[in-house]
Amino acid sequence: MEGGSAATTNGNEDSAKTGLDGTGLDLPLNRHGNLKSASSDQSLKDILLQIKSSKTPAVVNYGASWCGVCSQILPSFCQLSNNFPKLSFIYADIDECPETTQHIRYTPTFHFYRDGEKVDEMYGAGEERLHDRLWLHS
Repeated sequence: MEGGSAATTNGNEDSAKTGLDGTGLDLPLNRHGNLKSASSDQSLKDILLQIKSSKTPAVVNYGASWCGVCSQILPSFCQLSNNFPKLSFIYADIDECPETTQHIRYTPTFHFYRDGEKVDEMYGAGEERLHDRLWLHS
């Protein structure tokens, strides 16, 4: 197949990919370095600790590779990271971070942080709803 994203590989390498690279989706390039992916419980713990000790507003997208709604909203989530460069955007796959995401009951779930504290959450997708929440918390 011609074209595709730079993240696409052939063979068994696909199964080793995690986080955003493991979604298999053609995602927009992040231009501001404010988009991170937690690919293990330890990396999510580290990211959450950084959020809690930081004054930078953040949004965490809890999703799953098998979730159709998650796959629909993820490209928009990545694009919005370019529109809101002062916010930190984090993607966490619940299957890659099973211990730290036990509290997540619906995918996608979005948690919004300001001054290190969780101030809001949103269940489900909806690019306009997500944009409005980001605007509110930026």
